[in-house]
Amino acid sequence: MALVHWLQLALTEGIGPILANRLIEATGSVENAAAAFPKQLAHVEGIGTKKSETIHRGLREAAAAAETELKKAAALGVSISCIEDEAYPLLLRSIPDPPLVLYVRGKLEPRDLNAFAIVGSRKCSYYGREQAERFGALLAGAGITIISGGARGTDSAAHRGALSHPQGRTIAVLGSGVDKVYPPENAGLFEQIAMRGAVVSEFPLGTPPLAENFPRRNRIISGMSRGVLVTEAAERSGALITARQAGEDQGRPVFALPGRVDNPLAAGPLQLLRDGALLAGHLDDILPNLGPLPDEAHEQGLFETFAENSAAAVEPAERAAVSIEHLSDQERLILERLGADSLSVDQLLEITGFEASV
Repeated sequence: MALVHWLQLALTEGIGPILANRLIEATGSVENAAAAFPKQLAHVEGIGTKKSETIHRGLREAAAAAETELKKAAALGVSISCIEDEAYPLLLRSIPDPPLVLYVRGKLEPRDLNAFAIVGSRKCSYYGREQAERFGALLAGAGITIISGGARGTDSAAHRGALSHPQGRTIAVLGSGVDKVYPPENAGLFEQIAMRGAVVSEFPLGTPPLAENFPRRNRIISGMSRGVLVTEAAERSGALITARQAGEDQGRPVFALPGRVDNPLAAGPLQLLRDGALLAGHLDDILPNLGPLPDEAHEQGLFETFAENSAAAVEPAERAAVSIEHLSDQERLILERLGADSLSVDQLLEITGFEASV
């Protein structure tokens, strides 16, 4: 069973995706790689004589761990997919360092090939949250699976936007094991995502959300996607790491949401726009500019499905009018004074002339 051998390599300390593929190439198969002797390991670039004994010992320990991991996953209702499996995402398989295995709560489907990532700040503004949710809903309505990282702020808004559409699908990629809910307040959201998509990770069950896991997580978010939208991000942000991995390492189009120039969270998107990212203000800015499908998708008959669904995602020219029939005169005036930007209570008092008690 090839899966257990892929899992064994993934669980071996000191072996990452690139080194694992070198080992498989040197030994001829994943089964041979999992059973490699120190002499064989010593000839693999990146291992050598000094590390061969340590890697050999790690492989032996990981053999038992892989069997245990499969049993734990089955008990939790988690599936594990290796890179050879049909269910493994085609787009992810094509990146320079695809994960050897993916843990999945929920289900990955062929239509998830039409996937798009929405990422941004955990401490997003109201505008950033609103736009992440808006694009999540619009793209979901066009048959696109929304991918994000399950974090607070932008990620959660994008997932909720996708779930707001009756046929919407979304995938959360975690920087922890799929059995570790982080942030804890998203437990209910992750349950919904697992029902209408998938919660996935390359990290073994029980892995806590360590800071060093998230850059690795980010390459999966972009790797599974035909494009990446950054809504809001500071100049140094994980969202920008995802965008750069998408554009520079994986050849995927990067989109950025314009924001106020005096908003620190607009600095990241503005930087991306200066570097050649595509401006995203409307659905039509994204759909025609998605990255191509791999040749294998055409061979399997998996084609772009969003076109036939795009009528459901047509963006209204204006926001739907808010019903004001039930409002008092004072409430109507406050609503009229509120424009697209947020206002403080003091500003509202000044422009309405009302007392604070009102």
